[in-house]
Amino acid sequence: MRMICLGLLALAEAVALREAAVSSPIQHVLVQMPLLVLAGAVAGWQLSVPRHWAVPLLLTALTALLFWMLPLNVDWALTPAGELVKYASLPLLLGLPLRLSWPWLGPILRGFIKANALSMLGVLGFLYTHAPVRICNSYLVSAQQDLGFAFLYLAAALACLWAIPVLFGHPRWLPLSTDGCTKCGA
Repeated sequence: MRMICLGLLALAEAVALREAAVSSPIQHVLVQMPLLVLAGAVAGWQLSVPRHWAVPLLLTALTALLFWMLPLNVDWALTPAGELVKYASLPLLLGLPLRLSWPWLGPILRGFIKANALSMLGVLGFLYTHAPVRICNSYLVSAQQDLGFAFLYLAAALACLWAIPVLFGHPRWLPLSTDGCTKCGA
């Protein structure tokens, strides 16, 4: 029940940030969109799927992620039709499938996905900070550059966070099980 409330809270906060998303690309891309993904992931917290569903679900999540990474689609998400698609697709096609497939992924595939996420954030950060023209037409060039720097800071923070278990061992507060529901409740 707590997870459902947390998912609904994330969804409500994302909807409440609607006006802020129009004025700031950082609020839009790095706050509102992740909240929508979190709402979908939390909605599927108690669900489990058979192992053979992991790859199709992961491909669905990655396709949705790649779609929403394009600057043209970030602009489109500010229109009424794009906003509806954003509110539906990020929780249902990215958050939920990623959560359902994650317990079945091995450590090498998880590491590959994390490394790919870091490299994509770095490339997007470079693109947004060094583009001579506006990439997103809905935002100013200065706001676009701020988003680029935020992408780079996020990549550095995630790299540090994901390196902690490798460098210092697994934190005690994280569950050890990755077998999909038996020991950690995931």
